[in-house]
Amino acid sequence: MKKYLHVINIGIQNNLTYRVNYLARTVFGLIPLLAVLYLWRTVYAGKGADGRVGTYTLAGMTSYYLLVTIVDALTAVSEDDWQIAADIKDGNISQFLLKPVDYLTYRLCLFFSGRITYLSVAAIPLTLFILCLREYFVLPADAATLGFFFLSIVLTAALQFFLSYATAMLAFWVLEISTFIFILYAMEYIASGHLFPLDIAPAPLVHALNFTPFPYQLYFPISIYMGKVTGADLWHGLMIQAAWVIAAYALARFAWSRGIKKYSAVGG
Repeated sequence: MKKYLHVINIGIQNNLTYRVNYLARTVFGLIPLLAVLYLWRTVYAGKGADGRVGTYTLAGMTSYYLLVTIVDALTAVSEDDWQIAADIKDGNISQFLLKPVDYLTYRLCLFFSGRITYLSVAAIPLTLFILCLREYFVLPADAATLGFFFLSIVLTAALQFFLSYATAMLAFWVLEISTFIFILYAMEYIASGHLFPLDIAPAPLVHALNFTPFPYQLYFPISIYMGKVTGADLWHGLMIQAAWVIAAYALARFAWSRGIKKYSAVGG
């Protein structure tokens, strides 16, 4: 474990060199969020004081999008898939084949170090933004709900990473994987609830999406926080989310084991 803790330490140090970029990305990322919130305010303005869209009041909808930003900061994959694909294409993984270092664990450590660094920089502007909208921000019902929310966040981060890792493994077979990465990103953006809460969509569509891993990458942990998933449904959802994490991990391991058989590197 010492070597992987060292990887996390080195990863944090490397990522800290981009702290100004992280800060700028967070601040400017709040601008489209602000535009979305003003759009929803306009929608609710014509619905009266108790107006709702689906099951959401204005405060609930505002909280939803603020939580989207928080979950993204905690779990989003940032260029890890591109870096993994580059390691394969450039032959950089050769060094890991000769050392007692598991490449997937190595990349997982770098992923978490990147999230830790990004969150440490993004926390200040994000907290100030939430404080400015505190009258619309809904707090969790109790401490247990908050605990289940963070448990789901950990599973979400693992699911995000393993799916991106498995996609990056396509670099063993194709020279350019950008198309596959963009397709995965587009599916995640729409089907995970990033664009809008999934439960305001038509019921057949929501039912179909529940058979995919995408709702468990964003919508499900937010639903836990907002108290929309409780009791038996909560445990059932966590079990499904954990099953998707295991399936994505197995797919990542399988893709590596098959891909490494086709891998070749020349030069020294």
